[in-house]
Amino acid sequence: MRTPLIAGNWKMNGSVALINEFGQAFSAAVSPTNVDVVIIPPFPYLDAARHAFEGTVLSLGAQTLNPIHSGAHTGEVSGRMLKEFAVSYVLVGHSERRQLYKENDEQILARLLAALSVDLKPILCVGESLEERDAGRTMDVVLRQVGYVMSRLEPDQRKQVVIAYEPVWAIGTGRTASPEQAQEVMAGIRAYQAGFDKGLAEQLRLLYGGSMNASNAAELLAQPDIDGGLVGGASLKIDDFYAICQSAG
Repeated sequence: MRTPLIAGNWKMNGSVALINEFGQAFSAAVSPTNVDVVIIPPFPYLDAARHAFEGTVLSLGAQTLNPIHSGAHTGEVSGRMLKEFAVSYVLVGHSERRQLYKENDEQILARLLAALSVDLKPILCVGESLEERDAGRTMDVVLRQVGYVMSRLEPDQRKQVVIAYEPVWAIGTGRTASPEQAQEVMAGIRAYQAGFDKGLAEQLRLLYGGSMNASNAAELLAQPDIDGGLVGGASLKIDDFYAICQSAG
């Protein structure tokens, strides 16, 4: 049985005040105990979040990491540093990192391996653009992104990876893949993983990212191959994010 995972990616948003509000709200609320819940704030807020979330169901994630553990990389953060702040998860390959910062598959693999080397759980983000979807290339694009990484991992490493499908055309646009569209891609990813290991395919947690919110979460999460969500804008709103977590429970 796969444990649902709801991860809130704050991107370059938030504040110490919002961190504290989330900590207080989730301390007071009756949170689902059968759902893993992760907040992924900007780097400067990790220490405040570590303290504010203590005693709650909220775990910490980071938005990226450098593949090198230390050295002359001004402005970068390593996995070893993240571990000192009780970070459990880290995003790799988010569409904004691929598009805005030109991260390619090789660089994404290096980041994912760096995460695994310090026992961080990587959330590998994959997805297609609107042009690629309209051209009927969704599965080609997604499975190429998944396959580049997963085919280069050892079996024990693959077990640590979470995959988030985030159609680029549905991120921050208010557009959402229909539950049927999302399920089709998730099923394809799981079938691809079965080529490596059927047991692994059954254990693999697949998240949907792309304008998941309190209104559509329940329908998306009801799909058999959707095990949670990578939530963007709605994760900055306590009531909405809490409702999404409840939908997963």
